[in-house]
Amino acid sequence: MKQRRNKILENIKLLSAGAKGVSVGKTEDGKTVLVKGAVPGDLVNVRVKKSKSNYFEGEAVEILEYSEHRVEPKCIHFGVCGGCKWQNIAYEKQLDFKHSEVVNNIRRIGGFPEFEEIPILGAPDQYFYRNKMEFSFSNARWLTQYEISSEENFGNRDALGFHIPGMWSKILDLKECWLQEDPSNAIRLAVKKYAVENGLEFYDVKEQKGFLRTLMLRQNSKDEWMVLFQLYRENKADRNKLFDFLLSQFPQIKTLVFAINSKGNDSIYDLDIQTYFGEGFIYEEMDGLKFKIGPKSFFQTNYKQALELYRKTLEFADLKGDEVVYDLYTGTGTIAQYVARNAKQVIGIESVQEAIDAAIEHAELNGLTNTTFYCGDMKNVFNDEFLANHPKADVLITDPPRDGMHQKVVEQILKLAPERIVYVSCNSATQARDIALMKEDYELVKILPVDMFPQTHHVENIALLIRK
Repeated sequence: MKQRRNKILENIKLLSAGAKGVSVGKTEDGKTVLVKGAVPGDLVNVRVKKSKSNYFEGEAVEILEYSEHRVEPKCIHFGVCGGCKWQNIAYEKQLDFKHSEVVNNIRRIGGFPEFEEIPILGAPDQYFYRNKMEFSFSNARWLTQYEISSEENFGNRDALGFHIPGMWSKILDLKECWLQEDPSNAIRLAVKKYAVENGLEFYDVKEQKGFLRTLMLRQNSKDEWMVLFQLYRENKADRNKLFDFLLSQFPQIKTLVFAINSKGNDSIYDLDIQTYFGEGFIYEEMDGLKFKIGPKSFFQTNYKQALELYRKTLEFADLKGDEVVYDLYTGTGTIAQYVARNAKQVIGIESVQEAIDAAIEHAELNGLTNTTFYCGDMKNVFNDEFLANHPKADVLITDPPRDGMHQKVVEQILKLAPERIVYVSCNSATQARDIALMKEDYELVKILPVDMFPQTHHVENIALLIRK
């Protein structure tokens, strides 16, 4: 086994991008090789990590020839922090790879040979497109191999940044990040500098002690910002001084909130959020609709592309104004409300009660009287009794999590038999699996991939199915 794991495959030409951002090549005898640490177009030597009957998995140990698709990464932390793994690939090629992955999944997994392929919708902003970022404090900054081997005493190892992939207790101290526009970087750096200069304790993950734990920054399209601190323990004097300092430096901050968290994890959903400054939330607008965003709210992190995604979803739904629409996995009801102005009635279902509460609040905020929302596990709520007690859907929209829809949900959709189904997905593999179960009753008309996350391998896809 050890000999097999240390096997080196030489002169592997990487031909395309595969699932989860790996590059794909072939051996001389035609066996597939899935490679990390390289980009399509590279010629590499590969150390085998896993050997299966029909493929190898490995990592590039030497790049013999560089791909013509390579570009110089912008971020100094590229390759270390674990995000933006495609920064070294030209953006147009990123789009090609994403489009191809979606089409291949629909054809290979879904078994649909013919459908209209609308070219992938690229993002206008290739960097600084996220409206929410979360950073962690640590008193054990991650050290590079060079730093470790130098045997130098680094003294203060306080850090504010991202978890190193696979190392839950190590934090990369971020000098810059290209995902959220300024003043995101400026706020993070100012917080760290103030904390170090004033002796505020950074969180110790292993010992579970300290003061400063996490920092979350959210913004809206009007450049209004929310700041959320998680503190491991209360220290009112130091807390107030830090918060007042931050507010004095950044007038863009419209609200500052915090929570005391002494749990074993950083999740905020069961925490009591306290407001220090402002209203405790900010608003976002999308084509005339208003949404209230709090510290715990789910909202698409790429505002501009989310708006395009909703516009295209509405376009695919082709509503005339007299239709009943079902919106499965409705979340906070964003899509439901976006299409409600063009429909007779919209019925949304979601498993998270807080999301449903937000959906109802947003509907009232926007003066929508034709939306109804239900909470519960989709496969349990969306049952025969539900179909019997509600009007038949003309159009069904579904936007499930990465795992796709439970088979029982697909079966209920087939019983409901809407004329049109618009399936929005962040995982075209599970999307293809689900729509394959509908192929006897539905024709796949067209798909539209949408790039929500430039510099990564992630891609959304909208599929339109029409009842035969």
